[in-house]
Amino acid sequence: MSQEGRMEFRQLKYFIAVAEELNIGRAATRLHISQPPLTRQIQQLEEELGAQLFLRTPRGVELTQAGDIFLRDALNIRSLMEQAQERTRQAGQGRLGRMDIGIFGSGILDVIPKVLHAFRAGHPDVQIVLHTMSKKEQIEALRQRRIVAGFNRMLAPLPDISSAPVSMESILVALHETHPLATRTAIPLKALANQPLILFPSGARPSFIDKIWSLCVAAGFEPTVAQEVGDAPTSVALVASGFGISLVPEAATSLSVPGVVYRPLENAPDAVVDLSCIYRTEDHSPLLKAFLQTIHDFHQKRLGR
Repeated sequence: MSQEGRMEFRQLKYFIAVAEELNIGRAATRLHISQPPLTRQIQQLEEELGAQLFLRTPRGVELTQAGDIFLRDALNIRSLMEQAQERTRQAGQGRLGRMDIGIFGSGILDVIPKVLHAFRAGHPDVQIVLHTMSKKEQIEALRQRRIVAGFNRMLAPLPDISSAPVSMESILVALHETHPLATRTAIPLKALANQPLILFPSGARPSFIDKIWSLCVAAGFEPTVAQEVGDAPTSVALVASGFGISLVPEAATSLSVPGVVYRPLENAPDAVVDLSCIYRTEDHSPLLKAFLQTIHDFHQKRLGR
């Protein structure tokens, strides 16, 4: 006990050593201190507790009934302290905690699950909570600290939000299997002129819609927009229903919808779109650092490095 009557963890450690060794001398050697201060600490502990913990014997000491009861509690306290130290160490290394992550778009169909699987493999004790949010909602949630990171495409530069590249995906044509263009192994962009296009996502710009629009204009035409929808699954569902054609990131091919086939664009090296992880620039937490390392490794692997 300290002079104010508060028990210190150091005193518990001393008591446990004496209780386990049942000899003051051996306990002092184990603790790398001399016998007199160890004896004083035990006496102070007994005075503060108002109970005798040890009986002195010719061989050393033995526990009293009160000492035996106190030993069980002391061991439990030591175990809890060790657990707390270990959990704190793991949290400091980004191996423990909770990650709230914003997700949206076709990335959830392929790339994002692979990234999360890789992270969970190395950080099994981190709790991951996913939130479906648009790009605008992700940015707002990051600023409000409701999420740690988000996944999205085509992020406009923002002073307080940074991004890490995850992947670059080819843009493919999704069309009904009965469409005349479905017989081709690759489709030139010009062939989509005057075709009803289903574009996504509706909402904040810049977005994937802007990418498709710029590709079409570069090919010499403005797209004929049949529908603007919220996401890739809705777009592909409309293609299956015969509402038109859609241009989709490669990840959308994971949607095996009856009647829909996917074809690459012909001679279109610019027909690619990014997927990035976005996060607060000022966030230097170990957990985010570990997550970004996983993303870096994943990106390098995708590049074949």
